[in-house]
Amino acid sequence: MTASAEAKGAAGSLPPVHVIGTGLIGASIGLALTGAGADVTLEDQSETSVALARDLGAGRITGPVEPGVVVVAAPPDVAPRLVLTALERWPEAVVTDVASVKQVILADLVRAGVPIERYVGSHPMAGRERSGAISARADLFEGRAWVLCPHDGSDAAATQIVARLAQATGAAVTTLSAADHDAAVAAVSHVPQVAASLVAARLEGLSEQAIGLAGQGVRDVTRIAASDPGLWTQILSGNAAAVGEVLRVVSDDLVAIVRALEALGEDTNVADAPGARAVLARSIAGGNAGQARIPGKHGAPPASYAVVRVVVDDRPGELARLLAEIGEEGVNLEELRLDHGLGLPFGLAEVSVLPAAAGRLSEALQGRGWQIHS
Repeated sequence: MTASAEAKGAAGSLPPVHVIGTGLIGASIGLALTGAGADVTLEDQSETSVALARDLGAGRITGPVEPGVVVVAAPPDVAPRLVLTALERWPEAVVTDVASVKQVILADLVRAGVPIERYVGSHPMAGRERSGAISARADLFEGRAWVLCPHDGSDAAATQIVARLAQATGAAVTTLSAADHDAAVAAVSHVPQVAASLVAARLEGLSEQAIGLAGQGVRDVTRIAASDPGLWTQILSGNAAAVGEVLRVVSDDLVAIVRALEALGEDTNVADAPGARAVLARSIAGGNAGQARIPGKHGAPPASYAVVRVVVDDRPGELARLLAEIGEEGVNLEELRLDHGLGLPFGLAEVSVLPAAAGRLSEALQGRGWQIHS
């Protein structure tokens, strides 16, 4: 994806950038910044990983390395050491890390007792289930939040440089304290990972016949369960207090649901188990209310979209043809979900568009020969 004019402008004002760590996030940062015109050099303890990131276009690994800003793209358990090393190696450079926990890293740096005015922690709220440079994308951060977490001693100019770096990737910059950041990601990222993993773990012992019934719902809930166990052990350990606090509340809610279900299981008469159904209804309604608060595309306020459901034959190129024809009709695609029926030679594409465009799009696609599912 071509870098936006705004991203190119931000990249143009950046000093040379050095990225330490060329996994998914580090390589994606390199791709985004290089695509926007920044000068990026790469470093990794794995020669293969850094060479692959270079070959993919994330930056260079030869020539002098005199960065003005250093990005440490490493797991939380090694990030503090790498930040301290970077501050020492390049005494004029601004240093940021992009790990998904911030308080433990800042605490380690403070305990080291060295000047950290040039350090500004940050965290791009983007990722994929796949890891490594081969999974990197130049547009990974576009429209996504990138949180800056300056500490009390952070230099204001250093914070501005890290903000420009984030903007150069296409991200939307926001600022939180390290404590507020960790509390927020516990609720919106870390607990969802735990929940997805727990639900997915229940599928392991199912029969082939049972698992064959899995539909889009279970795929949606468990999508992030494919994440790296080692990395997530580090993340959850680094944010243990905040994650534990949210999970205690979730645990209380689950206990209430279990008790309601047990009561209903014992008393099959509709008049029995008073209050149990209210517990279930309130739980689902609470989920409705929370889900409705999730921002829409590119961080915009939550939007109400209309869904046009299109039957797509399971043949190469059919989905691409559908998307192309939606574009030809001048309709902007807001969201897309594809559901495949068990053993069926077609899928159902749920195309989310602005409500005003839904009727026109349905008629246009039918006119082009597509079957619309009511």
